[in-house]
Amino acid sequence: MAKRFTASRSQLKGDPRFNSKLVTKFVNCLMHDGKKSVAFRAFYDAMDRIADKMPDAQPLDVFTGAVENVQPSIEVRSKRVGGATYQVPVPVGSKRQRTLSIRWILEAVRAKKGRPVAITLADELMAAYKREGAAMNKRENVHRMADANRAFSHFASAR
Repeated sequence: MAKRFTASRSQLKGDPRFNSKLVTKFVNCLMHDGKKSVAFRAFYDAMDRIADKMPDAQPLDVFTGAVENVQPSIEVRSKRVGGATYQVPVPVGSKRQRTLSIRWILEAVRAKKGRPVAITLADELMAAYKREGAAMNKRENVHRMADANRAFSHFASAR
């Protein structure tokens, strides 16, 4: 039987400037139509903008802090029990936490139209680093929904 997933995790290499696999993963998700050099340029422009706006912090630390701050610890999954569908809160694994964090940051960046991606990306990363912004609102909404459906958590173990 063929593999269901690509080997991207084992093939992932660090980026040219920071030598970080997280940066490479982020740029791969940011990339559109296979234009990786354009995505890297937008990301590095955002890092330069962060360095200008926040001279006391390292841009890579701001980026990793933003990704870590947006990571959800719990989410809701739909579970069908006896003809009814319940939103059951379940803990999130570390790989999915990182994936959701990157996805939510990029959704927030793409939702802001009319400005260059590098500027909106820098603004969103700085906001997430300060625990603000649209990506953090998304995380708070997911946590709030999981808290509201805590009564159905006993369905999580019945898989």
